[in-house]
Amino acid sequence: MTTRAINPDAFARKGAERRGQVQVQAIAGLGGFLSAINNSIMAVALPTVSRHFHATASAASWIALSYMMVATVLVLVFGRVTDMLGRRRMYLGGVGLLTLGSALAGLAPNVGVLICCICLEGVGAAALLCNITALITDAFPVGKLSTALGINATIAAVAQVLGPVIGGVLASELGWRAVFWFNVPIGLIGLLWAWRSLSPTPAHAHGESFDYSGAVLSALGLGGLILALSEGGTAGWTSVPVLLGLVLFVVCTPAFLILQTRRQHPLFDLSLFGDQARNLAYLSLFLIAMAYYAVVLLMSLYLQAALGMAADQAGFRVLFVAVGMAIASPIAGRLQARFTARTLASAGLAATALALLMLAILINPRLNDAALGACLLVIGAGAGFFMTPNTSAIMSSVSADRRGIANGFRQAVQNAGWTLSTALSLTIVTISLPGPLKKAAYAGNVGTLDQHTLQGLTAGYRWALVILGIVCIAGLIASLARRNPATA
Repeated sequence: MTTRAINPDAFARKGAERRGQVQVQAIAGLGGFLSAINNSIMAVALPTVSRHFHATASAASWIALSYMMVATVLVLVFGRVTDMLGRRRMYLGGVGLLTLGSALAGLAPNVGVLICCICLEGVGAAALLCNITALITDAFPVGKLSTALGINATIAAVAQVLGPVIGGVLASELGWRAVFWFNVPIGLIGLLWAWRSLSPTPAHAHGESFDYSGAVLSALGLGGLILALSEGGTAGWTSVPVLLGLVLFVVCTPAFLILQTRRQHPLFDLSLFGDQARNLAYLSLFLIAMAYYAVVLLMSLYLQAALGMAADQAGFRVLFVAVGMAIASPIAGRLQARFTARTLASAGLAATALALLMLAILINPRLNDAALGACLLVIGAGAGFFMTPNTSAIMSSVSADRRGIANGFRQAVQNAGWTLSTALSLTIVTISLPGPLKKAAYAGNVGTLDQHTLQGLTAGYRWALVILGIVCIAGLIASLARRNPATA
């Protein structure tokens, strides 16, 4: 009988590798938690903040949109910068800026300063978001990647569970400033932890030039589209901000794409579009992000505006979206050993679409809590079931030196879906309301409306949910259209 000798050095290396993976998982998870909770916490607290500043409908929409808009515009740029400077530097900078923005937002004397501070938070979030998935993909082998990404998605989902509840309680009990200051100790802990524990990472694109013109054009094009959609419902579709935004989008977007074909070191590597399955994975990601994201904000506003609930009461009722994501994300990660990404992602899209359309049918001022909770749970579970396999399929299909760009684009696509979801939904809900009622809808104090006006408000929410459901069905079609399903 022979025995195999244990190599102490190999054993030690394996142990160090496992500890390093756990460390990266935890640090990336904390960054994801911070960026996710900073966003979700505002979904319920928005009416309280709007009332404090007597915000106009336009200002209130920018309080809701500015964080994700700035993160969306910059995440593609930062994805490229990450490949050039290294992941550790960008991660530390992201945590630092997000924490600073939160501290300053809690001190804001007026709504203009508040929006600027939220934009600073968005800059930090962009630096974080383009790094988290890339850090995990670098640290874990392909066989363990799906599980690691599932854990990370679960952490983000838990943050989205806690965000509405914490935001509602803080806004109701301690005031709106506490909503922003809640992030500060978490950010400081994360900054110190990453500084001490995260190893310096090589700059994969070291020596390559940065495409400044492309960065400006991409920011102007995407920012213009978001500006037009967000201002259309409040300022009017022929207003100067809307027309300016559309012109920027129409002019800068094709100019950016043409420029990228002529750059030796482009901001965005157009070769990523050379894989059909990856293209459809990006498209279906955009569509499901656009379909599910605004639901928490929509239902929180509806519960406070139409049913007269307090912020904390609404927060507890809308948390089912994030509960569903927290349950489904790790399950999807484990099931990837048995099913293709296309199968799992398509199942998630189908569930979310069905639940959105069911909620559109059920919504009314006497909406049953059980029915609401069931619909929100399935919406979140479907999104969670989609995200893990889809992200794994995208990230594992590119080489290490392009993961920053690939993940930056993935995050930009997702953030664009989130931002457009919010902008489009709020526009649909408020488009038929007169000016004073638009302001009141954001402030959550229209519970004394007459029956006719309340029915009109409910119809706006119903149409928003129907359109989101149709968008999700389009995402399902894109997901099912993937070729090479065994690897997609």
